[in-house]
Amino acid sequence: VVHVDVGQFDKHMDLAKSLGADFKAIPFLTVLDADGKAIAQQNTEPFETNEGGKQGHDAKKLDAFFKQHAAAPLVASDVLAAAQLAAKESQRRVFLHFGAPWCGWCHKLEDWMRLEEIAAVLGKDFVDCKVDTDRMTGGQAMLNGYRKGAGLKESGGIPWFVFLDADGTVLAHSDGPKGNTGFPAQPEEIEHFVAMLKVAKSRMSDADIEALRASLQPKKDK
Repeated sequence: VVHVDVGQFDKHMDLAKSLGADFKAIPFLTVLDADGKAIAQQNTEPFETNEGGKQGHDAKKLDAFFKQHAAAPLVASDVLAAAQLAAKESQRRVFLHFGAPWCGWCHKLEDWMRLEEIAAVLGKDFVDCKVDTDRMTGGQAMLNGYRKGAGLKESGGIPWFVFLDADGTVLAHSDGPKGNTGFPAQPEEIEHFVAMLKVAKSRMSDADIEALRASLQPKKDK
């Protein structure tokens, strides 16, 4: 979701024109495909409501519009297969993590992994592969399968992750002595994550691992 401020129809109008968004009133909705091509242009007046004298938008009508233009869900097995192929071609492993849009700890893990200095270190040994258990076809079933294969109950918290070699063999998983590590924030969680890295690493140095450990430590107040 991207919000574009058009001011009094005097800001970013060149962007609107380039996308084919021709509007006289706002808000206005433009839906783009993965290549940036506009596939829908919609004035929001048809969705407006004045129920009980309160202005707003009809949630059911908006939901129908978004569902009409929703992207086809990715297939979890295809996403993993692509990551394994990339790992094999680059002689690396796969950092397979399971999450969902509503999971705050999942976002913390993903945000940490995206940090430039963290991604550079993890990228030495791992291809990043996220499986969304809510929005990918077969995502939850894949998570259940990996947990069952590790001798764990199918139900468990997320984020949950495994390190795989390029052929799919599990090298380590995120369940530690006290259960699922999730985003490693507590001392025992950080130590388990570090232990996982030491088992699965190939190119990362001890200094790299210590840098990752340090980045996870709670920041002390100055």
